[in-house]
Amino acid sequence: MSQKILLDKINIPGIKTYEVYRQNGGYASVEKAIKTLTPDEVVEEVKTSGLRGRGGAGFPAGMKWSFIDKKSGKPRHLVCNADESEPGTFKDRYLMEFIPHLLIEGMITSSYALGANLSYIYIRGEYMWVYKILERAINEAKAAGFLGKNILGSGYDLELYVHCGAGAYICGEETALIESLEGKRGNPRIKPPFPAISGLWANPTVVNNVETIAAVPWIVNNSGAEYAKIGIGRSTGTKLISASGHIKNPGVYEIELGLSVYEFMNSDEYLGGMSSDRPLKAFVPGGSSVPVLPAHLIYKTAAGEDRLMSYESLSDGGFATGSMLGSGGFIVYNDTSCIVRNTWNFSRFYHHESCGQCSPCREGTGWMEKVLHRIENGHGREEDIDLLLSIQSKIEGNTICPLGDAAAWPVAAAIRHFRDEFEYHIRFPEKIKHRDHFVAEPFEKVKHLVSKEMI
Repeated sequence: MSQKILLDKINIPGIKTYEVYRQNGGYASVEKAIKTLTPDEVVEEVKTSGLRGRGGAGFPAGMKWSFIDKKSGKPRHLVCNADESEPGTFKDRYLMEFIPHLLIEGMITSSYALGANLSYIYIRGEYMWVYKILERAINEAKAAGFLGKNILGSGYDLELYVHCGAGAYICGEETALIESLEGKRGNPRIKPPFPAISGLWANPTVVNNVETIAAVPWIVNNSGAEYAKIGIGRSTGTKLISASGHIKNPGVYEIELGLSVYEFMNSDEYLGGMSSDRPLKAFVPGGSSVPVLPAHLIYKTAAGEDRLMSYESLSDGGFATGSMLGSGGFIVYNDTSCIVRNTWNFSRFYHHESCGQCSPCREGTGWMEKVLHRIENGHGREEDIDLLLSIQSKIEGNTICPLGDAAAWPVAAAIRHFRDEFEYHIRFPEKIKHRDHFVAEPFEKVKHLVSKEMI
């Protein structure tokens, strides 16, 4: 059994309430930090831990904290990104819904470390019931003296608020989130200046993901050095994985980074293998924005090494033969899945969610969606595949925020690894008219038709 840091107490009856959470060691990190550590010492513990941002980018959290401007004299803010809008990802909702005080404790301890007296949790609009759970937890913590004026008699003040967004994927980008929090349209800002210098209301601001902040109490209680012992290499600690698709045991799992993909996929402790006797076809390890990998690159890297659940191993080989851990949205496909349809579905999402600020993204996401729709519905042309590659290459790296990359990478990877499936759609439109065309006749049984046409 792997060590649990975030989910070890989640099944305790009543853990949602302050009383039960407190009885089980809750808010100990706040007491330890405020009474025995300076803010800089808390930052150093997080740096030592090697904790990386769990929202997708994987940037070292302690280093990000150290960038915050302390010299200007301006108020500082901590903003928790609880927007969780990446398709395939639902682990932050799980934490907030079932153990809300862990996030509140993490927000208090982290705000103390940053010298922030006003902090926010920005939650997506569709999570209204979770919003109410967090509001209740904040009120309980405040009544117990862990929020408000003069926390624990230390002279440190903190007000914490939950702000509900309107359900925009773009507001998962930290500067768009800040714009929305200020009451504006959620458009990403041009950087620099970075939020650490000029963020919320032009004040120094740190934006961190729910899971990142929830790991801070354990680090403060047990030390950054102990946290760094968990995991592998620069992928330290544990990671929450949102698992879905054609597997026996979908759900949220906390794993020690470095676990093999094979064990995670097939052991009874985790996903339990495929949900039926259908073979594994592909998987997306980190949410819809990361490259899809075909079956032969899932358990082994191109170099023949075991593929591990870590930032480094999943990206081994670059995008040619690797992917990304991202937000941990682990989606599994069996051989009845249509990669073309899946890619079109993702493209529909990114077209809908583009803020429209950058021309390559505004025009390119819609163009890719139209071309993929054409191919999936039997109207594709031979030149469409290379057209898609051309469009995505002109989006990637040419936008203010990463949404453009998120839209481009899945298309490029799908064509890279499953080009023959795209060719099949174009050359045999009569065979893909039915929505579930690969259920009765999986692609492996008909791919020879594409090979024959190539001869």
